[in-house]
Amino acid sequence: MAVKRNTWQREAVREALDDTDGFVSAQALHSRLRDGGSPIGLATVYRALADLATTGDADLLQSPDGESLYRACESTGHHHHLICRNCGLTVEIEASEVEAWARKTAADHGFTQAQHVVDVFGLCADCSARAETAL
Repeated sequence: MAVKRNTWQREAVREALDDTDGFVSAQALHSRLRDGGSPIGLATVYRALADLATTGDADLLQSPDGESLYRACESTGHHHHLICRNCGLTVEIEASEVEAWARKTAADHGFTQAQHVVDVFGLCADCSARAETAL
């Protein structure tokens, strides 16, 4: 794999992502950078985020509506998330049962070197409580 140069654009995206709580879309991050006076282009933000996700410096997930969302990675290595659909609270979780199931399912069908992504969307305890009191 070729080593990517650490350009000012990549560093600006990395810093903006580090300063963001939770997951953010490329468009929202680009807007934040532009509001801060950066001349960075949207395509550059997309490329930088994709590179950060590829190298493990950012988490990438698909929202329930299919949008790619990113955040600065808090863990090294493969991991999974619980994500609140309402407030965006994200909790990194250990999922050994998922890992075992994925390996077995792949092997049962003759697949090797299988990879997977598991993100669980729901309502966090606070949002669930607010929803109950609103009824």
